[in-house]
Amino acid sequence: SMGAGAPGFAQSLVAHLKSCAIALVKPTGETGPAESASDAEPVDKGAIRRGRCKIDKSVLTFGEPKRHRSKEHLRFIASQPCLICGRVPTHAHHIRYAQSRGLALKVSDEFTVPLCAIHHAENHTTGDERPWWEEHKIDPLPIAEGLWLRSQNPAAT
Repeated sequence: SMGAGAPGFAQSLVAHLKSCAIALVKPTGETGPAESASDAEPVDKGAIRRGRCKIDKSVLTFGEPKRHRSKEHLRFIASQPCLICGRVPTHAHHIRYAQSRGLALKVSDEFTVPLCAIHHAENHTTGDERPWWEEHKIDPLPIAEGLWLRSQNPAAT
């Protein structure tokens, strides 16, 4: 993906946003000097009316949170004892409040902790899992972070 330092990045983003803004305020079919070829890309007014003026999120400074997927890490988590009772084998439980869950996406695999089948099912019967963790006097986020670091850098442990 292009970084913010890529040549022409600012100009192309500004041109794109400007063409979106112009199209939003102009009556259909009207064109003007601000839309000359050198200034901005041609505007698809139909797409804008339909709410489809797309912004390439990969070029934004603050993108959506990254979702790491690692089957290897999930296997590593499942080899660890349950945080509640110490049983093995376990399931890799994704801590649901660790990231915003836009479009019902599962949180990143780095936010997983080991729970046995019983405690995993019990956790998932709760709406908001925070009180469930508080009841067990466990903060799962630093544990998940430590396990992620261990699985990503096995030599460092």
